[in-house]
Amino acid sequence: MPRFHVDTALRTGTSLMLPDDSAHHAVHVLRIRAGDEITLFNGRGGEFAARVASIERLKVRVDVLEHRAIERESPLRMVLVQGVSAGERMDFTVRKSVELGVAELQPVLAASSVARPKGERATARLEHWQKVVVAACEQCGRNLIPRVLPMIAAGDYRGGAGTKILLSPASQLRFTEAAKGGEAFTIAAGPEAGFNADEERAFLGAGFVPARLGARVLRTETAGLAALAALSALAGDF
Repeated sequence: MPRFHVDTALRTGTSLMLPDDSAHHAVHVLRIRAGDEITLFNGRGGEFAARVASIERLKVRVDVLEHRAIERESPLRMVLVQGVSAGERMDFTVRKSVELGVAELQPVLAASSVARPKGERATARLEHWQKVVVAACEQCGRNLIPRVLPMIAAGDYRGGAGTKILLSPASQLRFTEAAKGGEAFTIAAGPEAGFNADEERAFLGAGFVPARLGARVLRTETAGLAALAALSALAGDF
């Protein structure tokens, strides 16, 4: 059933207009017609059954029917600290990490990052990634929306909760050994050329433990996702 995010309060028995972008997608991509059932969510918990009441050009009015107290969150709290990569690679990582259950995304600028947005461009990228997150939630069924935090320098990161793992192909510690136990994990994955020595030392100083994902060197858009998937498998979410 088609799902749409609406950034407004939702209440049973009311009606509303879909946002323009959602209306365009509904009409021209999904080919929705009046009378079709859809699902609405606003990121504040649960979802709402709804029905398309009318369509006039790109104006789609829907009736809100009932609230469903449904969440599809991971049993783990997983945070991904991702070195900013270029273009579609970063979009791919953001989108798929949401599908895999990430709770929060922290983009970091590394010395080797190819993409280095600043100022207004950085703000625009952040807004774009948050839209990618929302679209991924629409697709995968999540009703709570993960946050994308403002970009910071990789060497300045001091956050993270639970078990902190720095993905490093040079480490002798296996990821499955580093990720034993716990319900909260913070994973740090580098950009295309990885983190440099100073940045790795900063992560170690912040409590991260370096670990490797097998014997193969994974691409920047693969490593973090592989770690999230491995955590989900280890925790029984898969």
